[in-house]
Parts: sequence; C-alpha cells; structure tokens
Amino acid sequence: MTAYLKSILTLTTLFFINACGADNSADSIWRELPLKNTVLLTLPHGKVVIELAPQFSPKHVAQFSQLTQQGFYDQTSFYRVIDGFVAQAGPKDGSKKDRSVPLLAMESEWQTDKNWTYTEVQENDLFVEQTGFKDSFALGYQASNDGNSGSAWLTHCPGTVAMARNNEEDSASSHFYFVIGQAPRYLDRIMTIFGRVVYGMQHIQAIQRTEAVEGDYAVDHRDFTKIISMQLMSDVAKADQIHIEVENTESTKFAERLVKRRARDNAFFYKKPPPVLDVCQIPIRSRRVK
Repeated sequence: MTAYLKSILTLTTLFFINACGADNSADSIWRELPLKNTVLLTLPHGKVVIELAPQFSPKHVAQFSQLTQQGFYDQTSFYRVIDGFVAQAGPKDGSKKDRSVPLLAMESEWQTDKNWTYTEVQENDLFVEQTGFKDSFALGYQASNDGNSGSAWLTHCPGTVAMARNNEEDSASSHFYFVIGQAPRYLDRIMTIFGRVVYGMQHIQAIQRTEAVEGDYAVDHRDFTKIISMQLMSDVAKADQIHIEVENTESTKFAERLVKRRARDNAFFYKKPPPVLDVCQIPIRSRRVK
C-alpha cells in the first residue's frame, strides 16, 4: 500500500470518528474554555492558565477547585522539582493544613460503551492499543474483547496536571504536579490527571529545580518557587481574566492536521521518518482572546 493511500485511509477514518460524534462542532477549529473550568496560577515570574477536566476526573477537579477558592495553595512552594520529570507543589507534608483535606478515590481511567468516540492518533502505541484525543486531552484506549466497550485514560504528556499520592491507591488529597519533561507514560492509569496547561508553559518550565546535581550544593528551601496565588478564572476580577481558546480536537481541520503530521510531507525531511505519531508530540494549539 502506498504512503499516499495510507494517508487517504487515515483521513477517512478520522473523518468517520468525527462524524460518529454527532455534534455540530466538527467545523469549529477553536473552542473557548469556560472560566469556571480554568485556573489562573500566578508565579513570581509569570501567569499560567490551567484547563481542568471535570468530564474525566470530576471528584479531583471539585476538590482542587474548592481548595483553590479557599486560598489553600497561596504561598505554598514547589518542593519537588526534578528536571525532565515533574514540578510538584503543596503544603508542608504532615502539616495540620494538609491533614485536614479528605483523601480521594482514584479516577485514573473510566469505562466506555460502543457510543463513546474520540479522535484516534495511533494504533499499537508503545504503552497501549490506541491513543487519541478527547476534548483536547491526550488519552489511551483499550477495547474490550467483544469490541462493544473498553476503557480509556488520560496520558502523562508534558504540561498535564495530576494529583500526587502516597503508595496507597486512594491516597491523593491536595499535592499536585506538572509534567515538565519527557512524557512519563509509565504513570498512566496509576495517577489521576485532572488538567493541563494551556497558557504560560514557559513559566512552569522556569520553576526552580530542587534536585541538585550530585556534588553540587543543595538547593536552599528558601529558593523554592512559591505560588503567589491560585484562583478559578471565574473568581478573577474581570479586567484580569485571561480568556483562552484551544484547538478543537473533534474538528475536521484537526483530523487533517494529524494526517499531514504523520506524512511529514515537507522538503526538510529528505529522509522520511516512520509514519508514526506519538500522542504526546502533537501540540494542541491555544490562543488568548479578548
């Protein structure tokens, strides 16, 4: 089968997936994020906007939102920041403030039925049977033996936000982390992802690392990056709100972009890479709107 024919078949498949969604968003390239589902994180060096995912992790989003509205995270620090891995924040371990937060049951994956749809990216991914996007979030999908159901989960792509926990499965409460390096996909399904960065990722990458290179001086805790404030965008003064639109991964335009990205049909690629797409290397575009 020629590369051209493969591209046509892939495009047809992606169009079919979109059609199965049976909504009117297929031709909308952008979708605006509701203010109630976005968070404004203010760091000493800049502002960051996080999109929450209540459709996938409702209890984690609810607790994180409630803590945010209480000012729980204000003036806490990023105390575990490992280059190429994660930036983790929260109150001091074992503090009265920390112990007062209820523990959360894991929401790392969910069951699907035959009517559930998503935009497929790759079959036979290194970690899972299929990868794709749903509501602009990268996911993994495993079909059941009969093909009428399956399970899905969000993947640890750079910029995702997940809740930290102890060794016990249902032990997450308030501490959270950003993925700041290569995707640690081995954490998929055992941690609950509840959001992703849609604006200001450069400020997340600029958070002070806390792990020193061996032989170097340890990083003083007084130099750890603090959270100046964290607010639901709907609670931010109107003049200071940041409105974001993100690429609609259910649109036909996005499906076309996947086909082009797979084909690498550009003169720069004088040697063609394999026609493989890593779901974590497909940037979902966003833009600030007034």
